[in-house]
Amino acid sequence: MRTQLSSCLAICGLMLCAAPLVYGTRLQQQRPVTVAQRRVSKPLTDLIRRLPKAELHVHVEGTLEPELMFKLAERNNITLPYPDVAAAKAARSKFTNLQSFLDAYHVSETVLLKRQDFKDLAAAYFEEAAANNITHVELFFDPQSHMARGVTFGDVYDGLQAAITARRTHPSHPIDVTLVICFDRQLGQLAAAKALAAALPYIGGVSALGMGGAEVGHPPENYRDVYSTGGLLGLHKVAHAGEEGGPEYVWGAIRALHVQRIDHGIRSLEDPQLVRYMADTRLPITLCPLSNLHLQVYAGSLEEKLRAILASGIVVTINSDDPAYFSGYLNTNYKYLAAVADLGAGDITRLVRNSFAASFISGEQKLQAYAQIREVLAAWTQEQQHDHVAVS
Repeated sequence: MRTQLSSCLAICGLMLCAAPLVYGTRLQQQRPVTVAQRRVSKPLTDLIRRLPKAELHVHVEGTLEPELMFKLAERNNITLPYPDVAAAKAARSKFTNLQSFLDAYHVSETVLLKRQDFKDLAAAYFEEAAANNITHVELFFDPQSHMARGVTFGDVYDGLQAAITARRTHPSHPIDVTLVICFDRQLGQLAAAKALAAALPYIGGVSALGMGGAEVGHPPENYRDVYSTGGLLGLHKVAHAGEEGGPEYVWGAIRALHVQRIDHGIRSLEDPQLVRYMADTRLPITLCPLSNLHLQVYAGSLEEKLRAILASGIVVTINSDDPAYFSGYLNTNYKYLAAVADLGAGDITRLVRNSFAASFISGEQKLQAYAQIREVLAAWTQEQQHDHVAVS
């Protein structure tokens, strides 16, 4: 019986990889998962580890681990409000909402002052990305907060690009990285326009513009003009919406900003018409499960909502958002979601394919990624069949 089940799963997995790309198909409605069932099997954990992945929603400032934060604070003679690394880690375990996280986030990034700081920050994240077998990253950075401290856009950009260039040619695990300017929506459109103007000399190294920060009270419609300018510059467009704010913020990002992806987007579930629109138009979301968990999005019912968004037909990608604050990088997000939604190999593979399908890389690069995914899944499936036969 066990061998038959393994063979069935293997056939389903191989059919998924051989089928034409339909990356917004509805996953089967999953049963609830109890606390005792939250462990992901070793074989599935191994598959998650081995599959190549793209990460489309990660803030470089959100990868600043406490150890590096203290190192940079000492380098730049910055006094932090934490006596030591342990206290900083403890503070990051007590978020009650988005704003409490943003407050800690902005305190931490005050240690980033020089070009070398940004290079070291990005290089440290790329090491984590390599450990998670990420091969493509669309990396958010927040220029406005740094410029407010007197750091030039050029120093931020040059530091990040130095790390990106080094990683692209890394001998053991090269990673393709593009940059996404992330406006702080709380600062208003004029401030965003000034940041975009500062970016103009470097715009060839930027792939997209986005927008983060507190949603409520800062609707996407307020940023229509700066997004229009970004489009004229040839930039792709994304926006955080449907995390803290309701589905009206997602509609605003779609109708006013003409975005190509919605960052977060889980609260789209509250509007069935929006869900149908996003599913029908294949408008992807960059779901960040551990971020939602730590910021208490849908507190008490998050697991149900995660299962619902996977079953909705919306194109879902999995991302880490600010992993240094939310207890896990990309693979940990996949494992958490696999546990609470009872996902199998086919589901995980589909989500990984989504990450490349929803990215801004070329069609040729996507095809190469799909081929790599097929190879990994085929090898993994063969190993599972062999192991089950040996046990039987």
